[in-house]
Formats: sequence, structure tokens, C-alpha cells
Amino acid sequence: MALIVHKYGGTSMGSTERIRNVAKRVAKWARAGHQMVVVPSAMSGETNRLLGLAKELSPASTTTSLLRELDMIASTGEQVSVGLLSIALQAEGLEAVSYAGWQVPVRTDSSFTKARIQSIDDARVRADLAAGRVVIICGFQGVDDQGNITTLGRGGSDTSAVAVAAAMKADECLIYTDVDGVYTTDPRIVPEARRLMTVSFEEMLEMASLGSKVLQIRSVEFAGKYRVPLRVLSSFTPWDIDIAEEASSGTLITFEEDEKMEQAVVAGIAFNRDEAKISVMGVPDKPGIAFQILGPVAEANIDIDVIIQNVSHDGKTDFSFTVHRNDYQRTLDLLNAKVVPQTAAAQVVGDPKICKVSIVGIGMRSHVGVASKMFRCLAEEGINIQMITTSEIKTSVVIDEKYMELAVRALHKAFDLDQPSA
Repeated sequence: MALIVHKYGGTSMGSTERIRNVAKRVAKWARAGHQMVVVPSAMSGETNRLLGLAKELSPASTTTSLLRELDMIASTGEQVSVGLLSIALQAEGLEAVSYAGWQVPVRTDSSFTKARIQSIDDARVRADLAAGRVVIICGFQGVDDQGNITTLGRGGSDTSAVAVAAAMKADECLIYTDVDGVYTTDPRIVPEARRLMTVSFEEMLEMASLGSKVLQIRSVEFAGKYRVPLRVLSSFTPWDIDIAEEASSGTLITFEEDEKMEQAVVAGIAFNRDEAKISVMGVPDKPGIAFQILGPVAEANIDIDVIIQNVSHDGKTDFSFTVHRNDYQRTLDLLNAKVVPQTAAAQVVGDPKICKVSIVGIGMRSHVGVASKMFRCLAEEGINIQMITTSEIKTSVVIDEKYMELAVRALHKAFDLDQPSA
């Protein structure tokens, strides 16, 4: 008997009929003798609906007190899901119990809308499992030391599921989505994209951080830190598929590099159209200027991605970086209010219509010329590169958003990702 964690996304929970199918699938695993913990997302579109209501009342919800209320509102979507799934499982003849994050409890810090998990008390869950119950836990949420409900940010249910699996030392965590695994790139943009049977943890971490929507980056970080066996698979296969077949389907996130992996220089193409570029022009080129610019941005809990500082001329330089597009206007306002007066910068300019395209592969460590091949490919398509950032296993470029799909298709072909793996 194994302890298995299932996570189901919003599309999988999108209707009562789909919830019934999820219940039947979970019941199949439970009847096979496994202890089952399930972490579902809110029903598809529900979180957006709830936050939309809040935005109608207060379009600029950025104060701590308002962010607290947003978490109170957004957390209810998952509470509906766990209750409905518990009812569906009971209708299948199984004992089931649902818990909100604060009931487990899942302890987090107090960064409303972007909270981080600090600990999970699994005693209550283990007692239920020992009594033969299926346990359903709200994803996406937790509780801080002051008893406030917090949420983990969009896609946080993935993080919840992997964190629960890590805390309970689960045998495996299965992430059920509306796709049947991790692909070389988004098949909606490149129909020839291939599903990967395995992908290394490092590659998955890079792909998640660079825009791949299959797994949320913090969930991959948890999986890597605690070595949680992780598999991505589809919830739209027949619920009564043989368990052995189901357990070997999808894409396995592995922690060991094998010989076959090293044959693929590039494993996939990731992209992110949710970024915006901001440039602080004409700042003094002196020690500490980067901190003067980025310190206030970090204090505002705004994530910064690509950073470039240009060559100094006459003691002045330009400093550019990217942020999430949702934080674009807030970052501009903050820089104009705090940074420009303090640094005597000439001006702050921005471009919300950029995107980031990346190639990822552990084979890049042992092969030279991969980045130059990427740059040549983009040049042949007439695509100008605005910013570049690299690591051992990835190269990312910032380009005009209108060229994103062309760049992804061209790179996918250039690196032979449409060809079957050896």
C-alpha cells in the first residue's frame, strides 16, 4: 500500500460531471489499497470571477489590508471544490473528509496573495488516512501566524500538492492537468511538438520559471528540494484506465541524468508573454546604483527577472529589467515616485509588449555554440534581440511580443525538436 497525492487543476474540476469523474478515478486508486490525499484547484474560472467582483469595488487593491481581503475571497473557490469532491467520493461509497488550509494547518508567512509555505502539520491527515478515509485538502491556501487566510499566488495548488507530498513523504505525487504531459513546447503554437516521456528536474525547473504553464515553479522547487517523485498526466483519459498504465503515462520528472538525456542538447522551448520591460535612463554609474533602483522594487514584493546595465558614458548609464506585466504600472509609479528623485535619473520608460523566449536543455552544458545557433536562427527570421540572459542549461532572449510565435516555431525546428528522440 502506497501513500499517493493527486492534484487536479481547475479544468479537471470544471463541472459536476468532471468532479464525478475525478471522484471515480480517486476511488479506483483507493480501492486498489492506496492511501489517498487529493489537492484540487477551484473550478475553472472561479478565482477570476471572485477577484473580478473585488476589482469592481476597488480597482487598485494594493494595500496590505485590501490584499488580505483578496485572499479571503480567492480562497473560497478551493473550499467549494474540496466540499464537492468529498460529496462525490461519498456518493461512490468511500469515506472522505475535506479540509481548508487553516484546518490542516498549512502554515505560511503573511505575504498576502504571494504567501510561502513554512510548515505543514500532517497529524490530522495521517489519522484520517489510518481510519481509511480519503483526505481532500484545499490547494492554493494556508494560514499565517495571526490566523489570517493566505493564498500562494496563481498556480499555487501545484505548490500545495507537492508540499503536502513532501511533508507526508508520499510515494508519488501525480499532477493531473488538461494536457497529457510536458511537451517540447506548446502544441497550440507548434503542432509538431512532442510529449517528453521524462524530463530532468533541472530542465523542468527552468521551463517552469521561463513560462511553461504545465507546472508552477514553486511546486518544482519543492519537488527538487524534498525529492518528491512527480508525474504530470491527463485527467481526461478514461477514469477506469488500468492503474499500472495510468501510473506510467504522462511525463516523469526525474532527478538523475541518464545517457539518453544527454543526447538531447535542447529539451524544449519555453516562452512567457506576461512580462514587461522597464528602463531607468541616465542614472549615475556608481557603486550601489543597482540597489537604489531595485531595492524599492523588491520591498514592494515585485519579482524582477532579466536585468541589464548598459555601458557607461560620461558617468551615466541606463538600467533595464523586466517584471510581470501585472506589476508594470505599479513598478513605473514606484520608480517615478521614489527612485528618480533619489538617483537623479533622467527618466523611466517602459514597454509592456515584449516577451521572453528560451531554449532549455541539460545537454547545453557539454555542447558549445548552442546560443550562437539560437541567435543565428532569430536573425534569419529578422527578429531583433533586446535582452539576453543565460545559465548552464538555458538561454533566454527578450523580443517584441509580435514575433513570439514565429521565434518559437523557428527555434523548435532549428533544434530538431520535431524529430522523435533517439
